[in-house]
Amino acid sequence: MSSPILYLIPTPLGNADTPCLLAHEQKCIVNLTDFVVEAEKTARAHLKAFGVQTPIRELNLCTLNEHTPEQDIAKLLQPLQAGRNMGLLSEAGCPAVADPGAQLVALAHQAGFTVMPLVGPSSIMLALMASGANGQCFAFKGYLPAEKNARIECLHTLEKRSRQENETQLFIETPYRNDALLADAIATLHSETRLCIAADLTMPTQTIISQNIAAWRKMPALPPLKKRPCLFVVYAG
Repeated sequence: MSSPILYLIPTPLGNADTPCLLAHEQKCIVNLTDFVVEAEKTARAHLKAFGVQTPIRELNLCTLNEHTPEQDIAKLLQPLQAGRNMGLLSEAGCPAVADPGAQLVALAHQAGFTVMPLVGPSSIMLALMASGANGQCFAFKGYLPAEKNARIECLHTLEKRSRQENETQLFIETPYRNDALLADAIATLHSETRLCIAADLTMPTQTIISQNIAAWRKMPALPPLKKRPCLFVVYAG
């Protein structure tokens, strides 16, 4: 008998009804009834758009987010332990990448269950692809410090690492601090360092600008990034 499967289900970066699964992948999940999700309201919208056949309100949705106690995560695998396939959904993009869920995946492997990642949008990969920076050697750093002086020091550190290791550096920020981060990066980084911003990826309002800091400093106005999901890419190699 084959092992129960934990499907890692990517979700759109924008509107829930934006297609993001291949047809054969959609067939894998339409009959699932058990899901681990980051936020129930968003997950219900995604699952409805995916064509899940069980009435949405009858689905078993368990929450896994940054507030979930570590000791409770293993309990979320109960459907697999009962012999049922289940799905893990991100709030947006790929599960377990800059997103809760990695520990659940690790526990599923540890217990001997099958883990099946499905193809879907990753803002990190899309930003890297569009940046013109080194795609052979790169690192995702998550969030930079919120405090200005610490953020500037971190930008210096990332730039230095990029120069020494020929390594592209990618990071994100809480959307309401995007403008402050962009301003600090332009003021702090070397004039020849490449900076790419990739905002609202896959959406009609998508904005991607990739140029060196000298060109950023000559722009008459910076793109407004407040409240927009955005990836920052720095390359000094």
